[in-house]
Amino acid sequence: MNRLSPADIAAILALVVLTAYALLGGADFGGGVWDLLASGPRAKAQRSAISRAMGPVWEANHVWLIFLLVLLFTAFTPAFVAVVIALFLPLHLVLLGVILRGASFVFRAHGAQAGPRAPLQRTFGAAFGAASTVTPILLGAALAAVSGGGIRAAGNAVTAPPLATWFTPFAVATGLLTLALSAYLAAVYLTIETQGSLREDFRSRAIWAGIALLLLAVADLPLMAQGAPRLFARLSSPSAAPLIAGGFLLLLWSIVSVYRRSFEVGRVLSAVSGIAVLWGWGFAQWPYVVYPDFSVAGSAAPRPALIQVLYTVPIGAVLLAPSLYLLFRVFKGRNPAEGRPPRPRPRTAH
Repeated sequence: MNRLSPADIAAILALVVLTAYALLGGADFGGGVWDLLASGPRAKAQRSAISRAMGPVWEANHVWLIFLLVLLFTAFTPAFVAVVIALFLPLHLVLLGVILRGASFVFRAHGAQAGPRAPLQRTFGAAFGAASTVTPILLGAALAAVSGGGIRAAGNAVTAPPLATWFTPFAVATGLLTLALSAYLAAVYLTIETQGSLREDFRSRAIWAGIALLLLAVADLPLMAQGAPRLFARLSSPSAAPLIAGGFLLLLWSIVSVYRRSFEVGRVLSAVSGIAVLWGWGFAQWPYVVYPDFSVAGSAAPRPALIQVLYTVPIGAVLLAPSLYLLFRVFKGRNPAEGRPPRPRPRTAH
C-alpha cells in the first residue's frame, strides 16, 4: 500500500473541511430557506425559533469555508486559480449571498423593536431568505462544474465558457440537490430545538424536504451520466457505490425516524448520510482536484510549502476545537424551547 503524500493528506483534509461546512453551514442556509417559507398561524414563532437556533453559531460555521479557501489557495494554487477564473460569476454571487444573508440577519434582528411588520424588517427578512436559497444552489453548481470536465487549462491560461461550465442541466440539478440537503438538515436540526406544535411544523417540513432530496438525487443520476460521465462511472464502481448506496439508505432511515418522532436518531442519521454522499463524491473525484487537468499531485504546491501548511493545522485545531466545543456546548447543550430549569424552592424553617 502506497504511503499518502503531503498533497494527498491536504486533499483529504480539504474534503473533511468541506463536509463540516456542508453539515453546519448548509443547515444555516436551510434555516434561511424555512424562514422565507414560514407560513401559517405560527409563522412568527417559526422565524423566532430559526433565529434563536442560528444566532449563536452562524458566524462560527463560516470558519470552515474560510479554512477551505485558504487551504486550496495554499496547497493547490493552480487548481484554485482555474476555479476562480472559470467560475468567476457564480463564486462572486456566492460571496454576495453570504454577505447579504449575514447583514440581513443582523439588521433584521436589531430592527425587531420597530415591529415584525415594519417595511424595513420585512425587506431584510426577504433578503435573508432569498440569499439563503440562491447561495447553496450556486455552491452545488460550482461543485458539479469541478467534476464535469468543463474547466480546462491551455498552457498558462484557463479556458472555460462562462455559462457552459456551471449552468448545465447536471450543475443546476446538483445545485437544487444541495438546496434540498440544506433544507432537510435545517428542518431536522430544528425538531431538536423546538417543542409542541412548533416541533410538528418542522417535522412536517423535514419529511417533505427529505422526500424532495431523495427524488432530486435519483433525478440527478442520469444528468450526471451525461454531464460528468467519469464521475458517474466512478460512483458506480465498487469503491464508491457502497458509500452512495449507504447514504441513500441512511437518508431513508433518517426520514422514517423523523416521521416516527425519533428526532435525535434522525439528526444523527441525516448528518451521517450527508457524510457518506460527500465522501463517495470525494472517492469518485480522486485523484483530481478539478477534472481533468488538475490532479492532486500535478497541481500541488512544492513539498516544503505543503509540509508547513500541514504543520500549522494541529496548532489551529488546538485553538479552534475547544472554542467550537464550548460554543456548541453552551448554546446547543439543551433544547432552548424548554426554557430555564425551575428555580429550587427555598427551604422553610421548621
